[in-house]
Amino acid sequence: MGVYREYRPPTGLEAVAACVWESDALVGGTQRVVPDGCVDLVWLGTRLLVVGADTKPLVWQATGESAGGIRIRPGMAGAVLGIPADEVRDQQIPLSLLWPGVADWADERATADLSTRLRLLTEAVLDRKAGPDPLVDAAVSRLGNCGARVAAVADDLGVSERHLHRRVTAAVGYGPKFLARVIRLRGLLALGAGSLADRAHAVGYAGQAHMTAEVRRLTGLTPVRFLKDATLTAA
Repeated sequence: MGVYREYRPPTGLEAVAACVWESDALVGGTQRVVPDGCVDLVWLGTRLLVVGADTKPLVWQATGESAGGIRIRPGMAGAVLGIPADEVRDQQIPLSLLWPGVADWADERATADLSTRLRLLTEAVLDRKAGPDPLVDAAVSRLGNCGARVAAVADDLGVSERHLHRRVTAAVGYGPKFLARVIRLRGLLALGAGSLADRAHAVGYAGQAHMTAEVRRLTGLTPVRFLKDATLTAA
């Protein structure tokens, strides 16, 4: 597995990006990526890709190429990309299909080091001048509350469930119900030590069986294996 590193977003991108990241070349085996509500703009070798919001685990095969990118916060992808984020859901496509101005980068910047290419990508994202949708921003925050229900969130925000679904889907890549499942999964990772039953209760699962079913659906792994693999990756 390549060594993975995350950095704080550059000045001006704090509201847009969750982080900037780099990964050394993966020269053997595979690397599993699970849904996190984010869309990534990725330099994979000399290719510049949009990796849409995932609804299932994505297993990357070894390519021998280093990678790096900008991880767009949940709710900001539609504004940054300039299209509804669900149009790239579960896809990896060239960024040039959305931003024609970067079409020549793969040729002109192929010999530049990764840090230089990430700086160019940062400048391109800054030029988008993307801002959050206040409704989506509020919905993402509320859906992170333990036991949050979409109907209650919509009512609290003064909109219908259908309207909330449309706005969240366009901004994130999938609807609020699925996003709530992803947020629960991320919450599970953030917990400290404890029994699986206690962890399930802490993040809002109906019980350990409910947690096991959802974790399997989103990661392809049991909760025990998922938490163990996440700990090893973080180390």
